[in-house]
Amino acid sequence: MRDDVLTVGVEEEFLLTDPGTGAPAPKNTEVAAAARQAGIDLQLELTSCQVETSSAVHTDIGDLLAQLRLDRRRVAECAAEHGVQLLAVAVPPTVPEGYPVTETERYQRIAHTFGMIAHEQGLCGCHVHVGVPDRETAVLVGNHVRPWLPVLLAVTANSAIYRGSETGYASWRSILWRRWPSAGPPPYFTSLAQYESIVAMMRASGSILDNKMVYWDIRPSESFPTVEIRVSDVPATAAESALLAALIRGIVGTGLRSIERGEAAPPIPGELLRAAYWNAARSGLDGNGLDLVDGRVVPQRNLLDRLVAHIAPALHEFGDHLFVTETIAALTARGNGARRQVRALRERDEITDVMTELARATLEG
Repeated sequence: MRDDVLTVGVEEEFLLTDPGTGAPAPKNTEVAAAARQAGIDLQLELTSCQVETSSAVHTDIGDLLAQLRLDRRRVAECAAEHGVQLLAVAVPPTVPEGYPVTETERYQRIAHTFGMIAHEQGLCGCHVHVGVPDRETAVLVGNHVRPWLPVLLAVTANSAIYRGSETGYASWRSILWRRWPSAGPPPYFTSLAQYESIVAMMRASGSILDNKMVYWDIRPSESFPTVEIRVSDVPATAAESALLAALIRGIVGTGLRSIERGEAAPPIPGELLRAAYWNAARSGLDGNGLDLVDGRVVPQRNLLDRLVAHIAPALHEFGDHLFVTETIAALTARGNGARRQVRALRERDEITDVMTELARATLEG
């Protein structure tokens, strides 16, 4: 592995639930306080039934995986102290009584401005940061990540059950999330100046209140020297989150090499990208998807294989190839979170079985 291997970090959002009913539990401030006493800095999310962990900056995916597993276990213990259960799931599987908005000035302002979109939130994603030299590079390399976003969504889909029923989608979170005016597939940007100009117009229009509300699935981070990829559901297991991080780092590394060679990213039309998102959200890894480069309909599993082949040099360079191929093989055999949820519900038609499976997956490993 090279000494200048790209750094990577992961933010995971989790749902707090009542262990008896599975209903979202508005206790994020209590769990965060307990976590602080245990030396864990949890972030509060828009609704009070959510918390977010942030990993350290890593260069080794094995070390990242170890931290993700440890953080999940420790936060789950803090949640249990307050009578709630931590679940890695992207939408609440049971019928919620409501999603109270967290009592901070910013979140209350968002709720007032965006109304029911904010009050029907409760959506949990996973955000991967990869270190890049500057914001201009973050914007340009995002164009190279853009064609692979639907594949990443298909891999991590983990929101098939909502309000006690099958949604017909592997990632229902992806469908709900795109109600926000700044969410979903990012535009193709030719420069940082163009990116900042569009963001400024969005702020002026009121469709975002600040730069942190740029919810596109790729963006230059406002807090770190990174490009941030935000397309995925929170994966069911820590291993799947580490797999996501390895894949994204491989795509970014491959994109950076292309930029060095003066190769432009393919300018995928937004309409095709949105269609590919819908296919990925609908079927996860178990259906067909759009090959956005060749313009063909192929199985999503084949698109994942194509992605791994595309980034193989970077995976070998970073020391991630064996981990990626082995984890994908295990994921294909067992199923991602969406498949696990549906299988659990169909066995006995009991939502408690889904919650049990989710709790098991959250702390797996």
